Amino acid sequence: MSSVNPERNGAVQPEATAQEIYDAGMVVRREVLGNAHVDRANANKDSFTEDYQDMITRIAWGGIWTRPGLSRQMRSAVTLTALVAHGHWEELAMHVRAALNNGLSREEIKEILLQTAIYCSVPSANSAFKTAQKVFEELDANSPN
Repeated sequence: MSSVNPERNGAVQPEATAQEIYDAGMVVRREVLGNAHVDRANANKDSFTEDYQDMITRIAWGGIWTRPGLSRQMRSAVTLTALVAHGHWEELAMHVRAALNNGLSREEIKEILLQTAIYCSVPSANSAFKTAQKVFEELDANSPN
C-alpha cells in the first residue's frame, strides 16, 4: 500500500512522471504569478539557471502549490509572512501581486503585514508595507480606470 495520499498530494502521485509534475506546476505558477512573469523568467534562463527554474517549477509549484490541503489564499498568506520574516523584498513584491491573483484583498494583505510586525519585527513590517505600497501604486498607475 502506497503512503502517498491522492487526496492530499496534488500532482505528486505515485504514477506521475517528472514531466507531469512539471506541467502541473507550470499551470499553477502561471495562474499565481501570471504569464508575463513566468514568460520573463523562462526567457531569461540560460545554462546556469535552467536547472533552478526546472526545480522551482517541479518542487515548489508542482509539489507544494498543487496540494489541496491549503487554499491558494492561505498559501499566499504563509508565503508573504515567510518573505517578510527573511527580508526578501523583491520576492515579496512578486508575491503581493500573486496574493491579489489568488483572491486576497488589499485589506487582507494589510492585515497579514500587521501580523508580521508582531512576529517578524516592526522594521521588517515597515519594509513590507513600503514594498506592498509600491506594488499597489504600480498596479493603480497601470490600471485602465
